Amino acid sequence: MELTDDGVALLATHDGMPLCRYVYRPPEPGVESPRPYFHPLRTLTGDVVSIYRPHDHVWHKGLAWSLPNVGTQNFWGGPTFVRDKGYVQLDNNGTQAHRTLTVEGGTVTQLLDWLSGDGSVLFAEERTLRLSLVDDGWVLVFTTAMTNVSGATIPIGSPTTSGRPNAGYGGLMWRGPRSFTDGEVLLPTGTGGDELMGCRAPWLAYRGRHDGHGRASTLVFVDAPGNPGHPVMWFVRATPFACVCPAPFFAAEVPVAAGETLRLSYAVAVADGAPQPEKLVSQIEFG
Repeated sequence: MELTDDGVALLATHDGMPLCRYVYRPPEPGVESPRPYFHPLRTLTGDVVSIYRPHDHVWHKGLAWSLPNVGTQNFWGGPTFVRDKGYVQLDNNGTQAHRTLTVEGGTVTQLLDWLSGDGSVLFAEERTLRLSLVDDGWVLVFTTAMTNVSGATIPIGSPTTSGRPNAGYGGLMWRGPRSFTDGEVLLPTGTGGDELMGCRAPWLAYRGRHDGHGRASTLVFVDAPGNPGHPVMWFVRATPFACVCPAPFFAAEVPVAAGETLRLSYAVAVADGAPQPEKLVSQIEFG
């Protein structure tokens, strides 16, 4: 795995094949809550398994750490769900502002400031990314340590904690390509689709097929055993589009006290074809 930095994004390649681009200086407008994101994500053979700024939700960005309800602030993008009012476009779209980035081997460490809509700093984050190869594909291990520097307790929640049923999104959100619509959702206990929204499981996989050649790709999302609330609740859809998000704030707000650090880790395995998710999960090390 080779990492190349152009000052705006990191490009990870293997044997000349670009596997992912991590845009750490995002160019998007403030209403989309600018934040670092991975796009495109590719399998080892080059099939793209992410989408960027889809017309239905332009704030969806490949794979990104995205939180819609951080106190009164929105670090997801677009409108905010307000109890008894629905979605309202407020002047509260925050920014995850890049500070520094270092690369050592296959490990990336980034420091960021979480800025509210008025520019005040709410969290100082240390983010660690580790990329590695596995037998059937490659793996990203994503770790965040968010320290509340605001001076006051900040509750982190979701649209569900604000009153919208079954909309507990917020976390490491992946949006799949259009051809993955109506794909297959796999859990340790079986397979299904949209009815698995809100389930708890240590991992969840999504399998879809590509237009053109018809090949399959499989992504496996893993909740680290040491995460608070493990196993996590999952926000997952196969229709009207493919998306997966381990959602630690799905059904209940998590208050982060002033000076407290919230730590969470996840892994995402990207594979060609239809390997057994358990095989990919067994190769993942959180460290």
